[in-house]
Amino acid sequence: MDEKTVGKLLALNREFYATFAEPFADSRTLFDPALTSILPYIPRGARVLDVGCGNGRLALLLDRGRPGAMYVGIDAVPELIEVARAQAGQFDISAEFHILDISRPGWSDSFRGASFDCVVALAALHHIPSFKLRARVLREMAQLLAPRGRVLLSTWQFVESDRLRRKIVDWTEAGIPAKALEPGDYLLDWSRGGRGLRYCHLVGETELRQLAAESGLGVRTTFRAGGREGNLSLFAILERKRA
Repeated sequence: MDEKTVGKLLALNREFYATFAEPFADSRTLFDPALTSILPYIPRGARVLDVGCGNGRLALLLDRGRPGAMYVGIDAVPELIEVARAQAGQFDISAEFHILDISRPGWSDSFRGASFDCVVALAALHHIPSFKLRARVLREMAQLLAPRGRVLLSTWQFVESDRLRRKIVDWTEAGIPAKALEPGDYLLDWSRGGRGLRYCHLVGETELRQLAAESGLGVRTTFRAGGREGNLSLFAILERKRA
């Protein structure tokens, strides 16, 4: 995928989340298994980096379920960070939120000298265009791990649901030629609070393992959770490969 197409897809998603920040945040519940299922993999007192934190609901979950955690949330969309910061005052845990674009090379330099027990990316990687860029983002996430740290990520398996497949629309609606895209790239419709379009890539287990290998990580386990069907997010717990 060329850089021009990558830029168009990133801009498409930024516009979507900026426009629909509040209705999107309202649609994300705290008790969704697509969120709560990772809690057993986060130790008490963990230092947690939430990549693509959105409205910061992971911080709220940790505040209730992991006392003593230290949380940092980052997202490229200021409107979502604003929603997240609005609730930060109610937390007992240490929590902060920053506007940071993980699609830009060297974003991890913002945390130079820091390390995290858990780097979390829930429903974020499938919004990154091109395998090359997804691999680079995951490599930078891996660089921020403490020696025994873990990457916890999930990707949306929307094509496995009849309900969600009906949201797929033709790329002509975004003015992007299909030939410029990679296999597994989709354009999805949103209709809550108005109509919007967003880019999603279907990251299946095969690609997920390829991305992990490219990043020097091994797959400890995978599982499914979330959505009305109970299996619409593919989760992976990644760790550094042992020498």
